[in-house]
Amino acid sequence: MDEDITGAQLVAESLLAQKVEYMFGVVGVPIIEVAIAAQAVGIKYVGMRNEQAACYAASAIGYLTGRVVSCCPPPPVSMAESGAVTQALSILKASKRPLIIIGKGAAFARAETVLRKFVETSGLPFLPTPMGKGVLPDDHPNCVAAARSRALLQADVILLLGARLNWILHFGRPPRFDPKVKIIQVDLCPEEMGNNVRPAVALLGDISAVVSQLLQSLKVDTWKYSPNTEWWSSLRLKIAANTKISQSLALQPTLPMNYYTVFHNISELLPHDCIIVSEGANTMDIGRTMLNNYLPRHRLDAGTFGTMGVGLGFAIAAAVMEKSKVNGQRIICVEGDSAFGFSGMEAETMCRYNLPIIVIVVNNNGIYSGVDPETWKEMAKLGDLTTVAPPVTLLPEARYDNVMAAFGGRGFLIRTVEELRSALELSLSDWEKPCLLNVLIDPSSDRKQQEFPWLTRSNL
Repeated sequence: MDEDITGAQLVAESLLAQKVEYMFGVVGVPIIEVAIAAQAVGIKYVGMRNEQAACYAASAIGYLTGRVVSCCPPPPVSMAESGAVTQALSILKASKRPLIIIGKGAAFARAETVLRKFVETSGLPFLPTPMGKGVLPDDHPNCVAAARSRALLQADVILLLGARLNWILHFGRPPRFDPKVKIIQVDLCPEEMGNNVRPAVALLGDISAVVSQLLQSLKVDTWKYSPNTEWWSSLRLKIAANTKISQSLALQPTLPMNYYTVFHNISELLPHDCIIVSEGANTMDIGRTMLNNYLPRHRLDAGTFGTMGVGLGFAIAAAVMEKSKVNGQRIICVEGDSAFGFSGMEAETMCRYNLPIIVIVVNNNGIYSGVDPETWKEMAKLGDLTTVAPPVTLLPEARYDNVMAAFGGRGFLIRTVEELRSALELSLSDWEKPCLLNVLIDPSSDRKQQEFPWLTRSNL
C-alpha cells in the first residue's frame, strides 16, 4: 500500500513544481507542518518575527529574482504597434526639452542593456524614479537626478518608461510639470495607460521590447539630440548648483552631524555593487539623492505605497539570496529611527541566520524631527508626556545598537564622522554576523531648501 501523502506535502511539492526557492513566514499549527515539508523538498524556509515583514521579504525576492509564482508558462513578450512607435519618435525629435523617466517597470523588465543603448544613441537626458535607480548608473553623464525639479517642470516631452504618474511623480500635473507637457507612456499594463494624464502616445508592451523598437527606428534615421542645446545647459547648471549646496552641507564640521554629512561619508565607503535598502522620511529622501546605485535592481525602498516597515524584511530577503551565491554582494539597510521601529525585532532573524546585513539607523530622535535629551527632560517636568511631548518625538538617543548586540550581532553608537567611518569599515569587513550602526544626528537636521513642498504644505 502506498504511503499516505499529507496536505502539507502536497503544498510543498506544488510550490517546488512552481520553482519556489524561498519561503518566509511565522509558523504555528498547522503551518509548522507546511514549513517542515517545504524544507524536506529543498525549499529554504526563513522564519520571521512579524507576518508583515515576511510578506515584504517574499515580495522583494520576487522582484530581485524576476520570478513570479505561477503554474502557467511565461507569457509571450508583447510589442507596441509600429505606427505608435513612429509617432512617438516624431514627437521626441520635435521636442526642445525632452526627458526620459526610468521607472521600476524598466528594472523589472530587465531592460538595462537596451535602454543604455537607447539613451546613448539618442543623447537624451534621463531621470530615474526611486526604484528605477541603477537601471542605468546614477553617475551616467545623461542622468539629471540632481536637477530633478527643473527637469520635471520644464520638460516639454517625457518618455515614461515603466513609471507611474502617481504621488512619487506628483501625478504629472502642475505646478511640478508643464501643463502642456506631452507624455509618451510605455507600460505593460493597459489599465495604467492615461492614469492622471492622457498620453500623447501610448506604447503598450514589454518595456525592453518597446525600447528595442524605438532604438531600431532611431538607428534608421541616425537622429541624436544635441548635447549643446539650451536645455542641456540649463540642466547642467542646475546639477552643479545643487551639488554645490549638498557638498557644503556634507562638509559641515559641527556636531551633532546632519543628514548630508552622514550620507556623504557612507557613500565614500560603500562598494559599488552593494544592494541598498532604504526607508524613512528624510532618511529615504535625502539618501536617495546621495547614495548612488550603479547596478539594476540594487535599490529597494518604500516604493509606490510609501509603506514604512519594509526595510528589514527586504534586507533579509536580499541577504538570503546573496548568501546562496559564491560571491555575494553586501546588503546595506539604511533606516530612519522611526522606520526601524516597525520591524526592529527582525534583528533577531538576521542574527539567527547569520546574515551579514549592515543596518544603519540615522537617528534624529523622532519622525521627521525630534528633540535633544535635555529638552526631553525639561518637557517631562511640565507634566504628563502624553499631553506635552510633540507627537513626532521619539525617545532621544535610543540605543538601537544594543538591540542588535543583544542577539549576538555587532552594535555601534556613533556621534562623529571618525566613529562612523571606523564602524562602517569594520562592518564591511565582517561577513559572519549582522551589524547595526546607531548614528546620532542633529534632531533638527532637515533637507536642503526645496523649490516645491512635498505633495502638500504642512500647517505646522
